[in-house]
Amino acid sequence: MHSRRDFIKLAALASLPLSLEYTGHAQANPPARSARARHSGLEEATIADLQAALDAGSETAVSLTKKYLRRIKELDARGPALRAVIELNPDALHIARELDEERKQKGPRGKLHGLPVLIKDNIATHDRMTTTAGSLALAGSIAPQDSFVARKLREAGAVILGKSNLSEWANFRGDRSSSGWSGRGGQTKNPYVLDRNPSGSSSGSAAAVAASLCAVAVGTETDGSIISPSAVCGIVGIKPTVGLVSRSGIIPISRTQDTAGPMARTVTDAAILLGALAGNDPRDEATNNGNAVAGVDYAASLDINGLKGARIGVPTRFFHSGSLAAEVLRTARDDMKSLGATLVEFDENLANVGDAEGTVLSYEFKAGINDYLAWLGPSAPMHSLQDLIEFNLKNKERELAFFGQEQFVKAQARGPLTDKTYLDALEKCRRRSRAEGIDPVMDKHHLDAILGPSGGPAGTTDAVYGDRDVGGSSSPAAIAGYPNITVPAGQVMGLPVGISFFGRAYSEAQLLKIAFAYEQGTKHRCAPKFLETLG
Repeated sequence: MHSRRDFIKLAALASLPLSLEYTGHAQANPPARSARARHSGLEEATIADLQAALDAGSETAVSLTKKYLRRIKELDARGPALRAVIELNPDALHIARELDEERKQKGPRGKLHGLPVLIKDNIATHDRMTTTAGSLALAGSIAPQDSFVARKLREAGAVILGKSNLSEWANFRGDRSSSGWSGRGGQTKNPYVLDRNPSGSSSGSAAAVAASLCAVAVGTETDGSIISPSAVCGIVGIKPTVGLVSRSGIIPISRTQDTAGPMARTVTDAAILLGALAGNDPRDEATNNGNAVAGVDYAASLDINGLKGARIGVPTRFFHSGSLAAEVLRTARDDMKSLGATLVEFDENLANVGDAEGTVLSYEFKAGINDYLAWLGPSAPMHSLQDLIEFNLKNKERELAFFGQEQFVKAQARGPLTDKTYLDALEKCRRRSRAEGIDPVMDKHHLDAILGPSGGPAGTTDAVYGDRDVGGSSSPAAIAGYPNITVPAGQVMGLPVGISFFGRAYSEAQLLKIAFAYEQGTKHRCAPKFLETLG
């Protein structure tokens, strides 16, 4: 199957110095065995744990923010130097104090009140933080207003602690791309084994959640960019239906496939965050169909018996007996049966689109990035995709030292979104992934969800060859714009492996119910040990 991983791949390379905003990462890295952070009570803490501490008065938003900042200093800027955080919010403590006072006066707004959250550095904030997609080309760029996602987090009472590192331009710049590397942020590391790759493009969000550098985080996905890093970093990730969460104010790749989504250590926490992010936004027409309802309590859908009587489709083309994760995947299927599910194997191709997905993304990236740069206004450092290409050429020692910008150049050569080539490719993607893909297969086999491997164990970070394809099943749901959830399924030689559940548009509640039952029935999540290498 042709996958976005053909041009947005899954491993990476060595780092460049971090931005001036967060210079701790430029320090030398002591051995990982000395990288343990002091015990703070934050390790593996859930939203419920943190809210209980706030309710009891043993913690405040300020104390939690200070503890997470200290942990970031010890594990991200020093110690194993994860490079998961690209910039810290200089106003985080001030915001936390205001939220503490509000809690005293009015009570909490909800389950996220006072909790520190990280968001990916392609999600705009109108504050003293920049939004750059990891590129030096947008260094110092301040958005004219908050993205919808940032606004929803603020409304929920979350403390936006900072921005997480990512694969630069969400891994849509060069053919030999590097997951977790950005010119501004350097190379993010996998917290489980530091010379292994965190995948991408939501690399920093995944690594930060795995290492308990925040309560929860927000990533973005076009095809695999939430699911894959969540899987290899041992956490839960949700790629929602396109249109459930607004994309306004997010640096784009694709108007038809992009979405932001939750990344957390538990299904419950991911469900809570999804409820806070969802909602209608006049600035994003994809949300204006009546399905993007604000205030939905997705956590209410969770059921420990959610697999009893469920029919789960198993596409045989995704499960290979020779894969490194074969035993983990076989055990996962056996566990689902023991938890009451009926597994139905099928051999239909869910998204046989050939090169059409790449064509669609290339056209839509050019249109989308030019619109985003125009939204930044005349004072922005860049105004077009061509400006970005020229900046990279002028700063090739820092931006193009490891891989090029072939995807930028290809996109720049594309015409408008009225071109027949684009329209034909888009129609093919939608038809084969929806009307001839996921929907009829689920109808035919009476399925509640479809199962897929989220990917194999993480490959090594490699500055010479770049990304290593570790497989996965993200493309059908990504191309269709349908929801997908990954949950930890076990480990291979100490490296996490995830399993995915995907299905029809706006079936998040059903998928969460199933994912929660699997999570609670197996409990595969374990904290990282920050090993230097295997063996």
